[in-house]
Amino acid sequence: MPELNLKNTQAALFSALLLFCLTPYASPPLALALGLGLAFTAGHPWRAHNGRVVKYLLQFSVVGLGFGMNFGEVLNAGRTGVAFTAVSIFGTLAAGWLIGKWLKIERKTSHLISTGTAICGGSAIAALAPIINAGEKEISVAMGTVFILNSIALFLFPPIGRQLGLSQQQFGLWAAIAIHDTSSVVGAAARYGPEALKIAATVKLTRALWIIPLSLGAAFVFKNKSARFSPPYFIFFFAGASLLVSAFPAFGAAYAAMTGAARTGLTVTLFLIGAGLSRDTVKTVGLRPVLQGVALWALISSVSLFAVTR
Repeated sequence: MPELNLKNTQAALFSALLLFCLTPYASPPLALALGLGLAFTAGHPWRAHNGRVVKYLLQFSVVGLGFGMNFGEVLNAGRTGVAFTAVSIFGTLAAGWLIGKWLKIERKTSHLISTGTAICGGSAIAALAPIINAGEKEISVAMGTVFILNSIALFLFPPIGRQLGLSQQQFGLWAAIAIHDTSSVVGAAARYGPEALKIAATVKLTRALWIIPLSLGAAFVFKNKSARFSPPYFIFFFAGASLLVSAFPAFGAAYAAMTGAARTGLTVTLFLIGAGLSRDTVKTVGLRPVLQGVALWALISSVSLFAVTR
């Protein structure tokens, strides 16, 4: 009976907070904070299904954001960040390898943390984990480390950008390079402004395409000839949505509605990400992986900030 009451309480709180996140009063950082609060108090009543829902809701939301962007702007933003992206990815992976060696972190855990920092957080970790035959603990440690830092970035970056007087374009590029997950990149950029959102979303999605060559490289390095990976097809749907906007501009009202729904979906996604964290995950992480994650995050944040402001 007590278990049933707890389940009912969890379900009621979860449902109430989820409904609030569907309203205009909820912002991405607030949604994430509410999810974290729920995770560490009452708990998530349906945590087992959370990961799958987050994955698809994030992808649908990102595609929806494409209806708010002109395809020409998407191409320009992609070209702006392509060289920067390549240099930052390989620099982060190299630094991650050195730091992991220095801190004596298990090889697979270190590689997952480095890749999650270099490309797109949890999505990159989830894509590479089966390719390098990572175990559940290694995945949990990498996910927990990246998620903790990713959550901090969502709250920290917009005020830092305003304090430094970064332009919309500068902040969008900085956020796309230095914040781990696509959800928090878009959430932080949306708080900063519409132009920052366009730049950040496009550069981050261009960055996510690097999962494909890095997956092939990981399969070779970790000697897994049977490795299979799934390309991030939703990125092409994002580009297709922006192409529709350019080709058929008369449907502006419909595009605006879809973009609004996508932003609400993103807010709900961040709530679910926060709610999906567990105490066990935090306990599992340990000090050394967090130190690696912090060192990499500080490095990529400071170097990319210098690059966008010089």
